Amino acid sequence: MQKSTGFIWDESYFWHQTGNGALNLNAGGWIQEDIHAESPESKRRIKNLLDRSKFIKELEQIEPRSATREEIKMNHKSEYIDRVKTLSDAGAGDAGKRAIVGPNSFEIALLSAGGAITGVDAVMNNQVENAYVLTRPPGHHAEYDMGWGFCLFNNIAIAAKHARKKYGLKRILILDWDVHHGNGTESAFRFDSDVLFISIHQENIFPENRGEMTYTGEDDGEGYNVNIELPAGTGNEGYNYTIEQIIEPITNQFQPELILVSAGQDPSRFDPLGRMLVTAEGFYQMALKIKDLADKHCNGRLVACHEGGYSTAYVPFCTLKVLEALSGKQSGVGDPFDHGFHEGPFYFNQSKAIEKAKEIQSQYWDLS
Repeated sequence: MQKSTGFIWDESYFWHQTGNGALNLNAGGWIQEDIHAESPESKRRIKNLLDRSKFIKELEQIEPRSATREEIKMNHKSEYIDRVKTLSDAGAGDAGKRAIVGPNSFEIALLSAGGAITGVDAVMNNQVENAYVLTRPPGHHAEYDMGWGFCLFNNIAIAAKHARKKYGLKRILILDWDVHHGNGTESAFRFDSDVLFISIHQENIFPENRGEMTYTGEDDGEGYNVNIELPAGTGNEGYNYTIEQIIEPITNQFQPELILVSAGQDPSRFDPLGRMLVTAEGFYQMALKIKDLADKHCNGRLVACHEGGYSTAYVPFCTLKVLEALSGKQSGVGDPFDHGFHEGPFYFNQSKAIEKAKEIQSQYWDLS
């Protein structure tokens, strides 16, 4: 019997080296050596939890292929690709702004982008209904000519351009629920009306001067860029209300042929680089809502690519719940960090932010 959800990963993803920093900085000066936030640990533990819970047996494991240079060039400047290769061959360097390159990072980044492409091919060729790609290094901050924020090549943007080129798709939705704004993905499609980019992110966090709700795209892309800034402390209710009030009606009008998700699990309540309060159950609810939209509009075709998420203890449980929602199956693993936790009320500042986003986007979409 065919399994509905693909899981794409490679051991090499865990071998990309980010050095011995602390949080998001390199060690040195007054910063004592610690584990860098974008270490392999949270991602490796996802695979470990899938194995130990046996839930991996409910998924179709698919081996990724490496992206070609020509595929990377769909979204990145040749000189930048060469720079990443040179730094990788040298064994260390920064490909932009905190975009750390280690030994063999170039080859691993090709495999990460190739994993996203593999996911698109798998759903478009009906091998699986949807897929989760444990991409690493992540991608959504990477710009045309520069890496940024741990990201080398923009996996999801490359996957979208591949889908457009190979399958002739005219309406692709990219939803980015990472706690940080997906600036690189926004840049890649800011002039396009055939890729609708929606980013839900914490306000005033990273990167600076990006992700403002008033930015809605340019030229033909105006109205096809949706930025939703939520205040720190937003939890399950705020995220689900955002999906119901803004994302669902916009998606219903756009009618995508493929949905791609930049799945950063850093809006979780334990993340060291975010200040949100989403629980594992909250991620399940979000993923289920987006899966329902994929079922409604594009025969279930949905590919989620892993982005951020830096709580090594909690990210595996959040990701497992996403996979449960996508597959329609239960692992039997509860949230061990719940302990009867109930998030606080849906505060006025959260509803006010969502209403502001609705007001801006109502210029382009019916949100009444």
